[in-house]
Amino acid sequence: MSNEMYSVEQVADRLGLHVRTVRGYIRSGRLRAVRIGKQYRIARADLDALTGGPDPAPRGGPAVVEVSSIVQIDGVGRAAADRLGTFLLAGANTNHDPARPLRVQTVHDEERGRMKIVILGDAESTAELLRLLDAVLHGDNGLLDGEVRGA
Repeated sequence: MSNEMYSVEQVADRLGLHVRTVRGYIRSGRLRAVRIGKQYRIARADLDALTGGPDPAPRGGPAVVEVSSIVQIDGVGRAAADRLGTFLLAGANTNHDPARPLRVQTVHDEERGRMKIVILGDAESTAELLRLLDAVLHGDNGLLDGEVRGA
C-alpha cells in the first residue's frame, strides 16, 4: 500500500475537478484529508476510496477508457421494455472481462411510453451492446417486432 499524499490541487487535477469542489468534498466528509498547517493533504488510499479504486491512469500504464451512453427509445410499452431490459442485462453479463464490467440500467416511463437505457463500460463492450440493441430494434424478426413504434 502506497503512503503517497496529495495536495488539494493535485487531487483536483487528477479528477478533473475544480479545487473548490475537492475542498467541498473534504468539508462534507466525502473525502478524508489531514490538515497540515493551512493546507489539506489527501492520502492515496482516501483518494482511492472516493474514486472506487486505484488511480485510473497509473504513470507508464495504458490509459483506461470508459464510455457512458444513454439511449432513449420512444413508443415502448411496459412488456416490451421489460423484455428489452432483460435481454440487454443478459448481453452485458455474458462473455465480458470481470476486471472491466459493463453496467446497464434501464428506466421505463409508462406515461410517456419511453424507455431510457444507460450503459457504462469500456468502448469495445459498449459498442458491442449498442450493435446488439440496434439489431434487436431494427433487425428482421427482432425481439420486439411490432412492439416498438417508430423504431
